[in-house]
Amino acid sequence: MKSEKRKAGKQKLAPLALENPAAVTGTRRTRLAVGGRLRQLWRVQRDHFADAVLVVLGHGTTLNDQSAAPVWHHAAELRRRKIFAEVRAAFWKQEPQVKKVLAEITAPRVFIVPFFISEGYFSTEIIPQELGFHFPDHLSRATRHSSLFYGRPVGSHDLMTKVILARAAEVVRQFPFPRAPKPADTTLLIAGHGTGRNVNSRQAVERQVDLIRAQNIYAGVGAVFMEEAPFIKDCHAAVKTKNLVVVPFFISDGLHAVEDIPVLLGEPARLVQERHAAGRPTWRNPTERAGKLIWYSPSVGTEPLLADVILERAFETARLADGK
Repeated sequence: MKSEKRKAGKQKLAPLALENPAAVTGTRRTRLAVGGRLRQLWRVQRDHFADAVLVVLGHGTTLNDQSAAPVWHHAAELRRRKIFAEVRAAFWKQEPQVKKVLAEITAPRVFIVPFFISEGYFSTEIIPQELGFHFPDHLSRATRHSSLFYGRPVGSHDLMTKVILARAAEVVRQFPFPRAPKPADTTLLIAGHGTGRNVNSRQAVERQVDLIRAQNIYAGVGAVFMEEAPFIKDCHAAVKTKNLVVVPFFISDGLHAVEDIPVLLGEPARLVQERHAAGRPTWRNPTERAGKLIWYSPSVGTEPLLADVILERAFETARLADGK
């Protein structure tokens, strides 16, 4: 009866699509639901990867030091697990630059996992081409010392659904004022960048919306974008519930997530900039704007569970290399 009631109350927001994190439990560092299986794999496969190097490849930028922070953080966590002979962080637009990092490695096998949010322009076109791969058909090549294997971006992995739900559940749990709303009385929006350069950027967000909506946890689940319709700035009018949780589908807490989206949600630009300059959160949870009580989470890429997703991508790449 409960699930029927929830299903009946669920709104299909056109052109928005809406999501759900209520089923996720535990603290911020809780492992994914498949965590037990992953830990088993770590134990079983330590010997298998003892001769291999994992390279966590980020975009990077010289404009915002927070852009690279998740790459360093997740690489350190995976290094701590001692599954690979070495775990390296590398970037496309900043040091250590990926070509230099690869040139320094002499291990027999090198697995490159793109820490990108979608199978977009850089992760599937520019970077593979520059590194000697052709996505998605030719993702391995040999160098003088090593066999290199290029994986799919983390953001398109199925486990990202659990990461999004964990992010959404955590922000409401952490800031329940005046009291934590029920998911059945809440709309979940996944906020993406949106770009006409590569349709996969949008599709990654919309796919997550479909997967989460199918779980019937929230009253509604939708996708909104900075530069494509449906726009983040218009989301208040499209959402029917009083409570709204917004999860930025970004790889880091860079300028888009920290400054641009809070302004698009209705926070004055001056106030956002002042808070950012002072090192304070640029959005206060929850904040009421346009008649909606809005919770805004950190970006998905900063969620600790991403270390598990990177690991799954590396294991998947190894299986494909072995023909399994």
